[in-house]
Amino acid sequence: MSREPCDGCGEAVTIGSASANLWSFNQESTGGLVLELADGTEHFLCHDCIDDLPDDREVTAADVEALSER
Repeated sequence: MSREPCDGCGEAVTIGSASANLWSFNQESTGGLVLELADGTEHFLCHDCIDDLPDDREVTAADVEALSER
């Protein structure tokens, strides 16, 4: 498993792939997702940051930037 920083909070998040665990019994799950936002940008966010995104409108890069200010 490798790690990648969350675009929202900057924390190192575990990322997985099908081949990463091929020869291992490590069952650690992926800690985030790449999201394509309404403005066409893509961001890797941890699950906590995804939960903090607004759910009453379309999310943009400005919302991801605001996550780092909290």
